[in-house]
Amino acid sequence: MIETPTNQTPSATTTTPRESGGGGGAMAEPGQQLLRSFVEVAAGSHFPIQNLPFGVFRRRGSPPQAPLPPVAIGDFALDLATVADAGLFDGPALSGSPCFHQETLNMFLGMGRPAWREARATLQKILSADEPVLRDNEALRNKCLIPMSDIEMVLPITVGGYTDFFCSVHHARNCGFIFRGPQTPVNPNWFYLPIGYNGRASSIVVSGTDVIRPRGQGHPTGNSAPYFGPSQKLDFELEMAAIVGPGNELGKPIDINDAEEHIFGLTLMNDWSARDIQAWETIPLGPFLGKSFSTTISPWIVTLDALKPFMCEAPKQEPEPLPYLAEKNHINYDIPLEVLIKPKDQNVALIVTKTNFKHLYWTVTQQLTHHTINGCNMRPGDIFATGTLSGPEPDSLGCLLELTWNGQKEIPVGNLTRKFLEDGDEVILTGCCKGEGYNIGFGTCTGKVLPALP
Repeated sequence: MIETPTNQTPSATTTTPRESGGGGGAMAEPGQQLLRSFVEVAAGSHFPIQNLPFGVFRRRGSPPQAPLPPVAIGDFALDLATVADAGLFDGPALSGSPCFHQETLNMFLGMGRPAWREARATLQKILSADEPVLRDNEALRNKCLIPMSDIEMVLPITVGGYTDFFCSVHHARNCGFIFRGPQTPVNPNWFYLPIGYNGRASSIVVSGTDVIRPRGQGHPTGNSAPYFGPSQKLDFELEMAAIVGPGNELGKPIDINDAEEHIFGLTLMNDWSARDIQAWETIPLGPFLGKSFSTTISPWIVTLDALKPFMCEAPKQEPEPLPYLAEKNHINYDIPLEVLIKPKDQNVALIVTKTNFKHLYWTVTQQLTHHTINGCNMRPGDIFATGTLSGPEPDSLGCLLELTWNGQKEIPVGNLTRKFLEDGDEVILTGCCKGEGYNIGFGTCTGKVLPALP
């Protein structure tokens, strides 16, 4: 177990962030490269003081305690309710607010960017190496800084609505080749609008939740009836999801130039997919039971403010988007992503693919704007996901459907091989922006496949 910090300030490394990721971007927040924390943060940690992602936790032990929001700092969770009770949130947006005494982040999300930035500035100040308010108050420090080993992370938001987009051109092209052939791998409308479908919010679960292999119908063989039984082509999908902050009124779309103000941050997402069920049901109405059985998100939400040093130019769009989707700043984020599989009875998780968020063709701001252009209203805590994030290289594909070309070949997983997921496989998604001196990471998004119910 990691010990709670003492009055002796641990060494902290001065950091210099990369100010742009992948070509063109924003300068780092003022002073970020000089920030140091009195909390010991290991080199390479996903959670330095420059990050401070938000989540919701429950203390381990008995009796069970109500969930509360923290931020992550190194190997600790900083209990925000305790920070609030100590009167340390004293700015105009958060002073006296009950937002950090809720069991989800929804109230805080709805307060908007002034509150988010006030919280971030306050937390960076009280965690800094030169600020004594926590550093020198042993009782308060021990009360609000909790080792990660002593907590359980839970779903950080109440999800009212979930939409899954299909915004990677490499994934769209590969799926088109697999299912339709080379004549028209990507339908022409794909290049004019972000394609999406409404997913099932009730089956979104937090990282670490097991996934029961779904049952359903698959393609018939010859003149037989459709197959019914456990999915034989269970797959992961490497995605990221945006978390909505303030929503919009029904009938009033979000302007493309205001869309960023409605997005709190990003998480990792595994949109588990039963490819055989999906292939049989998708035509004519789209995804249904092949997708709705489980969707896993990582427990920590990384704010867009923390990601600003890693902004980069998004792919050039041809033809040019229609005016309502034309952005003044057409940007993505340089976020390297990986998927690992840990087979049953194996001690090691092995990397099966690497890609990057920067390849996303339709940006998250374009996705949100298009989602609301017909007047659809979004609410705090709503989720919309990118769709599978695939890159241009054969080893940068975001799902087994592409990696195995729908099971036509096998991929190595250590000394084993896979076409699709087998019972007992644990899938681990991770993502981390690599800076010069500090990283901004998302932790992991994990789930283990359990056998289908009898």
